[in-house]
Amino acid sequence: MRHFVFRFILSAVAALTVLVPAIAHAQAAKGASGLPLPRFVSLKSKSVNLRVGPSLDYAVAWRYLKTGIPVEIIQEYDNWRRVRDADGTEGWVNQALLSGDRTAVAAPWMRGKGESIFVNMRRDPQSTGAIVARIEPGVVVHVGECNGDWCHAEAQGVDGWISQGEIWGAYPGEAFK
Repeated sequence: MRHFVFRFILSAVAALTVLVPAIAHAQAAKGASGLPLPRFVSLKSKSVNLRVGPSLDYAVAWRYLKTGIPVEIIQEYDNWRRVRDADGTEGWVNQALLSGDRTAVAAPWMRGKGESIFVNMRRDPQSTGAIVARIEPGVVVHVGECNGDWCHAEAQGVDGWISQGEIWGAYPGEAFK
């Protein structure tokens, strides 16, 4: 009997060792806003200052001059969001300058690798689908939905499907509408 109790306690401790970090991670995966961290959003304003800290008192490190650029929120503090762009640049942006609209950058890691490198936009969400557009690396596309493998996107009036692995702005396996 004593051996059974010892094995039961040992099993319970082992289970807690696995479950407690998983529960803590699930709780830590939400920011102060209650929304998941990290998550992708886009720039709402035509001019957005990226600051070195979460306040107007901090210096501007960078200024974005285009709406719709995707950024990844990695931290929240009050009404400020620490973001990372496709190039890995990080800083703080006021939440009022961010939008929940999803955009993505076509293969930013391929910029400057050659003139014949493109991301194919296809009519159907499969690698055999007809190509409806060839997008240069670094082009921003508007994303309507992702199924975990493919994202339905629009760029300059053309819409189609892009392999999720060829864009920065949706996580691997992420599905949303």
